[in-house]
Amino acid sequence: MSLKQRVEADLKEAMRAKDQDKLRALRGIKSMILLAETEKGAGDELTEAAEIQLLTKAAKQRKESLETFEQQGRDDLAAKERSELDVISRYLPQPLSEEEIRDAIEKIIQEEGASGMKDMGKVMGRASQELAGRADGKTMSTITRQLLNQ
Repeated sequence: MSLKQRVEADLKEAMRAKDQDKLRALRGIKSMILLAETEKGAGDELTEAAEIQLLTKAAKQRKESLETFEQQGRDDLAAKERSELDVISRYLPQPLSEEEIRDAIEKIIQEEGASGMKDMGKVMGRASQELAGRADGKTMSTITRQLLNQ
């Protein structure tokens, strides 16, 4: 079942349950999916990687807004962002632990034959593809730098 189909089914459930927070988040996701599908050059269906990228972007936007609202003392808006983030997170793959990310990057470094910082781009490119949606780019970058500087 594609992300779009799952979202539409959950949207109907949220309507029946009159869950406004979930409805708002699901409508946002559906809107992003429709926009991505109608972009120039897009195919009929989004690939799983494109779906994960779309959800990751939405989650990142909610996290940034949540931080801003919390800093400004806007608890009402922060609560909305937090509830939307919770809904979006249900559709994302389970995030990897820092140890799992480290193991995956060590494996990539060995396979690529990377020996120093000059190979950072090559390692990060592959890590970004393989760990998409399951690992944060900043964490991957930090771990890659540590491993390549040893």
